[in-house]
Amino acid sequence: MTWELFFLGCFAFGFVLCLIAFLAGSAHLHLHIHHGAHGIHTHPGGHGGAASKFNFGTIAAFLTWFGGAGYILINWGGVGLVVVLTLAGLVGLAGAVLIFLFTAKVLAPGDRALDPADYRVEGVLGTVSSPVLPSGTGEMIFVQQGRRSAVAIRSEHGAAIPTGKEVVVTRYEDGIAYVREWDELTA
Repeated sequence: MTWELFFLGCFAFGFVLCLIAFLAGSAHLHLHIHHGAHGIHTHPGGHGGAASKFNFGTIAAFLTWFGGAGYILINWGGVGLVVVLTLAGLVGLAGAVLIFLFTAKVLAPGDRALDPADYRVEGVLGTVSSPVLPSGTGEMIFVQQGRRSAVAIRSEHGAAIPTGKEVVVTRYEDGIAYVREWDELTA
């Protein structure tokens, strides 16, 4: 095997790994490799936390940049193999550092572990956006975790609630939030 093929193989393998990482990230798939006989499991969503310096993205970036630089240097550099390996290693390291810094400083700062309690609807204050008819269903708009959401609602007592009234969710069952008017609770 020639060194050209080695570097070209590193570049191609790293590029394919980068492509897989991009596509898996776009589909919100996360691979968890368990040691032993368990194999690879996929889980939708993420787990939050700090970015590791040695992760799939930085390893893929290192291989891509190392392979590309090595291939260029071995073909057009006119320098010895030790110099090519050293320079390709430094370029690969620079590529991995750039990817890590982008991930840690740009993508990860807003990332945090999810707490299911932050997304509970009970106790949320909102405004009726579609009126609730007697013993009927309407809709309310509320803000939770910095985003605006809507949920189907029914009156806790079966009474009508007009549009624009502030309501509080008292319970949530089968996709329906049962509400009471805020005026009732504060009176």
